[in-house]
Amino acid sequence: MTNKIFNSPPLGTLAAQKRPAANKPRAQANIVTEIPMPPAYRVDPLARMTSSNAKWRTEAMRSHRSPALLWFTRGQGRITISGVTHGFGGHNLIFLPKQTMYGFEVIGQTYGSIVHLSDDPALGLPEIPLHLRFSDLTQQNEVTHMIDTLAREIDHDGPSKDRALALQAGLISVWLERQMENMPDYDMTPDASRKLTAAFTALVEKDFRTTHSVSDYAAALGVTPTHLSRACNTACGRPASAIVSDRVHYEARRMLKETKYPVKSIGETLGFQSPAYFTRAFHKQTGISPSAFRKAD
Repeated sequence: MTNKIFNSPPLGTLAAQKRPAANKPRAQANIVTEIPMPPAYRVDPLARMTSSNAKWRTEAMRSHRSPALLWFTRGQGRITISGVTHGFGGHNLIFLPKQTMYGFEVIGQTYGSIVHLSDDPALGLPEIPLHLRFSDLTQQNEVTHMIDTLAREIDHDGPSKDRALALQAGLISVWLERQMENMPDYDMTPDASRKLTAAFTALVEKDFRTTHSVSDYAAALGVTPTHLSRACNTACGRPASAIVSDRVHYEARRMLKETKYPVKSIGETLGFQSPAYFTRAFHKQTGISPSAFRKAD
């Protein structure tokens, strides 16, 4: 598949296009190293992610460094993928290519799985996000069976485990391609506003550590900040500034919980001018200080 719906336009990096501004974060190299990659294949229950103490992991805009599947077996809510918001319900399958920005809000209890796949081009996974809805019981069982089989291989410690996992992921890839042929409405960017928002979120995902200014993103996309925010509101009901802030502070919370780096270093890594500036921005976004968030259960 070569049709890439969500690619950003062929522009230079934002760092080469930035204009001086009084209170914008400094562009700089990362101060701390990247959080280590987890295992290539993982299957985790969605119920654990949507608990009251972990909602920031699902509701904030973020991405994964490898492709992922979300399989909702029960529940409903709204999911925003590359800046485009859709409703979802039971037996909905979401495919997310690596570094696809997304977040979702659930209504009540939600069940299902999040499946992380290897970032291996040989698997031939789709290059665009997918949202597939299955009302047929046979198809629902096929999805559950594929995920359960992959989970069993992950837990298996016998010989040829890596090869077995790759083959199972390849079958999932082929299955997804066939579903795209049967569901022509998988295209998630049907109009100009949604396409612009998708291109914007792709740039944010690439540069959020050094660029917090909506004006810079708008300039890179060749539109005004007002037009960009209007497109974002149309696509997902939130302005461009909220999308940038959401992505930055998700990363801050993830680093606070998953690393032992000092708060100062995390703020510098995410482009904040000073520890005090980072603390004020984090408190405004989350209602709690970085240190208190790190200590909370």
